[in-house]
Amino acid sequence: MDESRPIFVQIAEQIKNDILAGRMAEESQVPSTNEFAAFYRINPATALKGVGRLVEEGILYKKRGIGMFVAPGARQRLITQRREQFQAEYLRPLLAEASKLGISSQQLAEMIAKEGVR
Repeated sequence: MDESRPIFVQIAEQIKNDILAGRMAEESQVPSTNEFAAFYRINPATALKGVGRLVEEGILYKKRGIGMFVAPGARQRLITQRREQFQAEYLRPLLAEASKLGISSQQLAEMIAKEGVR
């Protein structure tokens, strides 16, 4: 765990990463808040806060008396969110810097290709 960020945020991010990587399929059950609490040695309320965020985002849903499950379409929603985040955090600043340096779109594409990004 990263001491600089709240644990509940890190739990939510870990679940998201597991969904994106295919380790948690849609409609599959996620570990319980007690399991998260035991694994990370944290208060169950902290784990619940992380899971609760994902319920609010529509990434997880609760089956009463059974547990939490990955919502249908969750992976695609996460891909869309991450692409938008990537564009805002990396692509726009990259393009702004390339423009300042006089790097054309073609040159930028060649630079990216040279680095091996597909």
